[in-house]
Amino acid sequence: MLRRTVAAVILVPLAIIIVAFAVANRQIVTVSFDPLGETPAASLAMPLFMLILGLLIVGVIIGGMATWLGQGRWRAAARRFDRDMRVLRGKLSAYEAMADSQSNVPRTAQPPGRLRLRPPA
Repeated sequence: MLRRTVAAVILVPLAIIIVAFAVANRQIVTVSFDPLGETPAASLAMPLFMLILGLLIVGVIIGGMATWLGQGRWRAAARRFDRDMRVLRGKLSAYEAMADSQSNVPRTAQPPGRLRLRPPA
C-alpha cells in the first residue's frame, strides 16, 4: 500500500508536468542530420516536446545499457559464487550422509564412564 501511495505521489505530479510541457512546446522544429549542407538532405520536422522527450528516453536507455555493461563483472562473480555454493552444499550433504551412515554402525568399545573423584578428606 505504501509503495502505491509513494508511486502516486511521485508519478501524478510528474505526469502533470510532462503534459504541461507538451502543451507549452507544440512548435514544429526541424532536426537536420546534415551539418554541411544549406538545404538538409536528411531532416525531420516534429514538435519540440517530442524531440526533447525522445532524447530523454534515448538517454535513459543508453545510461541503463552503460550501467548494465559496467556491472558485468559483479554479475559474473555472483554466478561464480552461486556455482561454488551449490558444489559445497553437495559436498556437505555427502559428508552428512557419510557421518549418518557411520553413526549407525555398532561400536565394540564403549567409551569410558564418567570419572568420579572422591572429595578431599
